[in-house]
Amino acid sequence: RAPPRPRPTPSGPRGKMAAPVLARRCGRAAGLWGVPLRAPQLPPRRRAHEQPRRARGAGGLLAAQCERGLFQEVFPAQSAEEQLLELLKPGRPPLTVYCGFDPTADSLHVGHLLAVMALLHFQRAGHNVIAVVGGATARLGDPSGREREREPLSAEQVQAHARGLRAGLGRLLENHRELMWAAEGMSLAEFLSPALQAYDFLHLHLHHGCRIQLGGADQLGNIMSGYELVTKMTGTDVFGITVPLVTSTTGDKLGKTAGNAVWLNRDKTSPFELYQFFVRQQDNVVEKYLKLFTFLPLEEIDHIMEMHAKEPEKWGPQKRLAAEVTKLVHGREGLESAKRCTKALYYSSMEALAAMSDQELHELFKQMPSAELMLEPGMNVLDLCRKANAIPDGPSGYQKITHGGVSINGIRVTNPEAVLILGQHILKNGVSLLRVGKKNYYIIKWLQL
Repeated sequence: RAPPRPRPTPSGPRGKMAAPVLARRCGRAAGLWGVPLRAPQLPPRRRAHEQPRRARGAGGLLAAQCERGLFQEVFPAQSAEEQLLELLKPGRPPLTVYCGFDPTADSLHVGHLLAVMALLHFQRAGHNVIAVVGGATARLGDPSGREREREPLSAEQVQAHARGLRAGLGRLLENHRELMWAAEGMSLAEFLSPALQAYDFLHLHLHHGCRIQLGGADQLGNIMSGYELVTKMTGTDVFGITVPLVTSTTGDKLGKTAGNAVWLNRDKTSPFELYQFFVRQQDNVVEKYLKLFTFLPLEEIDHIMEMHAKEPEKWGPQKRLAAEVTKLVHGREGLESAKRCTKALYYSSMEALAAMSDQELHELFKQMPSAELMLEPGMNVLDLCRKANAIPDGPSGYQKITHGGVSINGIRVTNPEAVLILGQHILKNGVSLLRVGKKNYYIIKWLQL
């Protein structure tokens, strides 16, 4: 047994971070290795606007995140309630927590987001957190939760992927610090630099005093292995916490291997696509997702859901969920971009379409035909449709227009001979959005206007 090394003196601004919360009873059943986390009982529940501001209960952070549903299981079961709850009480020195991310692709995706949220909740509570980007595991492949073997990666691919994950983690942490966390906390460099090249729980424990590992629910076996190694080598009690897996409507895990990943990288999944993924969530999961994917106080989520019960047609919880996640992942400008694209595509907003950048147009209509045209004197609606190959030649194409089957920039046109007008048919950003029928869109980029 190796002798324990002196632990670095913690220096976290404990107790200054988060608004007080009071945990309700957590009723999650224990799994094979997990343990239900018991929080203090409360009086009968009142309506959201009548509830007092929640205060930290005896369980502190652990109980609060159990109430949100973010912490699914804690390992080892026999000591979770006694030792870990005691260590996480307010006033105790901060702990060090880590979570590993395998660079099997060059971007994080929505399946990773709950693990990042868990790290951020620890950080907000004043603890020291470490994000670990693995190396060897990406080349070997992790069989957890998989039915088929992962394709092997070269060392160069792993390094490139790791750079992508580092950039993605950086964006998330910076957006969180700037937009969602007003209190003073750890800098981005303090968060990332200690451990981006490190991987092993034992190394992190010996050199950084790390005593908690976070991971997805399918990583419990790996967390147990780290626990066994650290406890046998040092004799110190360490812990693991799992977060739920994000699944599709069919129950499949979202991710690259399953081919259904929603990426946290704009080059792979645009802010508009990410926004739409969350705004389309059904009522039976939206409250759960508001608790998991946002930092909104629980009493505010209660109020949002009460308003939704009165006005379900407004999709208030879905829109708030989509806005909070998009803002965290892509920042304020990314959220505004998603809203512009939504207004342009679904609400036929000429103002939104005219304000869109070339990047947004490409993201929004990347699967749709596009054309670059020169505006010729006297060019009319029929000329535009034919040059864009949007209607067939001959009488049938002409009739498509006269019968109201064509719109330009959200406005229906029925006169094939109408001359194109700048500011109406051609927007100030040099773009026309041509729609033929209900679903056939064409983007026209005008040259040398």
